[in-house]
Amino acid sequence: MTVTIDPARDTIRARPAGFIHDLTSIAGRALRAVPRDISTVMPPVFIALFFFIVNVATLKKLVGHIGGFNYTAFEMGTAILLGVTGVSRAPALVLDIQNHYFDRLLLTPVRRTSILLGHMVADMAVAAALTVPIIVLGLILGVRFVDGPLGVVVFMALAALWSLAFSGFGYAVALKTGNPAAVNSVFLLFFPFLFLTSAYVPRSQLSGWLGKVATVNPVTYLLGGLRSIVLGPTWQWSLIGEALLAIVALGVVSMSLCFAALRGRIKSGA
Repeated sequence: MTVTIDPARDTIRARPAGFIHDLTSIAGRALRAVPRDISTVMPPVFIALFFFIVNVATLKKLVGHIGGFNYTAFEMGTAILLGVTGVSRAPALVLDIQNHYFDRLLLTPVRRTSILLGHMVADMAVAAALTVPIIVLGLILGVRFVDGPLGVVVFMALAALWSLAFSGFGYAVALKTGNPAAVNSVFLLFFPFLFLTSAYVPRSQLSGWLGKVATVNPVTYLLGGLRSIVLGPTWQWSLIGEALLAIVALGVVSMSLCFAALRGRIKSGA
């Protein structure tokens, strides 16, 4: 008996599963990997908690002559930014590139943008979780949020969105270079942003060139939005709006870079 095979009819082809399915699959894989890479997410939290306690202990009395605000609440915004900035799955994406899992993924019908967006969804979830121990410490130290639980949610959302906006730089470097050392150095970009702003004293106390630099620094407005939620006494929507605009401005730059790097990586692997 002769068996004939029609290649056009019998070839097995994968079907696209849909953007949402692709996104949740990539995000789920990234989140499941977090417990195995716990050493990459815990140090930022310990650093943030350490500096939160030390800064409050050393500077609270020094700035005590500045009336009208709770310095512990004032410093919590800085601690949050130390805890969530630069936390991303970009180093894991480098490993995927090095072991060619990324290339194998490109052979499937998965949406290319979902590869990157899935990691970013996981990053936002991790960043939101990392704010919890810092917020708990703040509550223990007497910090109170505008409008209670809703204020906490808005505070966490701003922190997670900032983390997402900054993570674009890490993904851009990861996709462009495939070098883990280069990705790990991206966090160094944040230090000028943090220290050339009102990280430790109110903006009104900055003078000279530092005051001028702080005026154009997006972190200044992010800190203003975060602090408005814990310094109150009521919602200050203009400050929260400025914080969102600062996040969007940074995100436009970082996301443009990382999606351009993604297109370049796809093209080079095609």
